[in-house]
Amino acid sequence: MKKKVLIVDDALFMRRYIRNILEKSDFEVCGEASNAPEAVKKYKELNPDLVTMDIIMPRLEELDGVSAIREILSFDNNAKIIIISAVGEEALVKEALSYGAKAFLVKPLKPDRLIETLNQIF
Repeated sequence: MKKKVLIVDDALFMRRYIRNILEKSDFEVCGEASNAPEAVKKYKELNPDLVTMDIIMPRLEELDGVSAIREILSFDNNAKIIIISAVGEEALVKEALSYGAKAFLVKPLKPDRLIETLNQIF
């Protein structure tokens, strides 16, 4: 059975890129979110096996990526979340990892590295 993944990134091209990588492998994309509040809502609705989370998204909302990670893990401490973000965000990455995110991958994302990381988590 394929593992269900929720993709969270404010950039449509990045969500499509990750979806393309996952669909060529043994994963099913069950949903996408373009901001943190939507990520939390969709996580609750879809109950994915894993989330790919961009931590730098527009802060027009009350939540950013780190806050979304914290909120998801507050109601599901078994959630598997992988951070995918640009270099230069070390403080935010460390914060997200301290809350329970499982891994950090740097943009630009290498397809083989994403699949390798997901397989290590499962």
